[in-house]
Amino acid sequence: MVNIAVMGHGVVGSGVAEILLSHADSISKKAKKQINIKHILDLRDFDGLSYSDKFTKDFRKIADDDEVLVVAEVMGGINPAYDYVKECLLKGKSVVTSNKELVATKGAELLKIAQDNNVNFLFEASVGGGIPVLRPMAQCMAANEMTEIFGILNGTTNFILTKMVKENLSFETALKMAQDLGYAERNPDADVLGHDACRKICILASLGFGKHVYPEQVKATGITEITLEDVDYADKLGYVIKLIGHCAKLSSDKIAASVYPALVPRDNMLSGVNDVYNAVVVKGDATDDVMFYGKGAGKLPTASAVVADIIDCVKHLQTRKYLFWEDGCKDYVEAQENVPTRLYVRLSKTDNSVVSQIKALFGDETAILNNTVANEIVFITAKQVEKELTNKIQKLQNCKVEAILHAID
Repeated sequence: MVNIAVMGHGVVGSGVAEILLSHADSISKKAKKQINIKHILDLRDFDGLSYSDKFTKDFRKIADDDEVLVVAEVMGGINPAYDYVKECLLKGKSVVTSNKELVATKGAELLKIAQDNNVNFLFEASVGGGIPVLRPMAQCMAANEMTEIFGILNGTTNFILTKMVKENLSFETALKMAQDLGYAERNPDADVLGHDACRKICILASLGFGKHVYPEQVKATGITEITLEDVDYADKLGYVIKLIGHCAKLSSDKIAASVYPALVPRDNMLSGVNDVYNAVVVKGDATDDVMFYGKGAGKLPTASAVVADIIDCVKHLQTRKYLFWEDGCKDYVEAQENVPTRLYVRLSKTDNSVVSQIKALFGDETAILNNTVANEIVFITAKQVEKELTNKIQKLQNCKVEAILHAID
């Protein structure tokens, strides 16, 4: 029998306990050992549960218990999660977590501590929830040199954008619907401002390219400025709008990484990923495109990924699974303004001179859509370094720039 502890009994933590207790026999067969929840850490009281006797409010009962060999951290946030996870690893306990903020900000350090203490630090649930992404990347695609990773990484924003596209709901109305359905928090900033997707692309880039990428190195733009006008123009041009997390290898010592709302062509496989579903595309030099798709959040899907990591740790108590990346550095991530891209631009208060200006600055091949709304013009540029494109946009006269979005191939 292997004793474990669960730190946190919120949505995911209660799901972890539920799965471990309700599937105890099948999990024991898969782990080759019986798994026993010895402690559950939470500051709240949970009376009336079949496992109420397992709760503690004292972290020391977990940290100082030599019988606890695996710890699941499902509290979220940095404090006190970071200190607790670090101490558990230093004491020779393997740790699994669903905490994307912790992995994105402290992943390299915690992986090094795990390596030095011959234990495991696993975090499959931190990116795709119940969607297997990290383990297939690290194991099934191990023969590949990964060149690019991108996708829809946040179910809340994808639900909002789907409602805007398919039901013509405003951002505010779609957000309220997401909150009413439990897809968005009362304070939705982490989702709608792109912070959640940013943390996930940091983890994917770190694993895919071998060096830690920190959230402050990644430019993240959310969806709060997307309007129904932009949704309509995108549709007329053959696109849908999605929030995209993207990273790509530029050279042996440089990568690009960013999060932005983008126009996605209808023939791109991401265009049909709707509602709360997520999709991650990984490009390898041997496999080409591989896509991972499913619901990226939710109590039981996320908890199932945490439990899978617990099983993995129990099966590898005397050995380490190879999941590791080096620490990053200041200049590792190229500034977004220096990366080639295509831009969608919406102008208002225009006159006839603007079309000739656009063609002169951006070339005759520029896709221009006008006359849909009086005195408005939209166009999509050819691919060029973003800073050069924005400099050209600033040279346009007799118009007002209403929106600038990315457009992907």
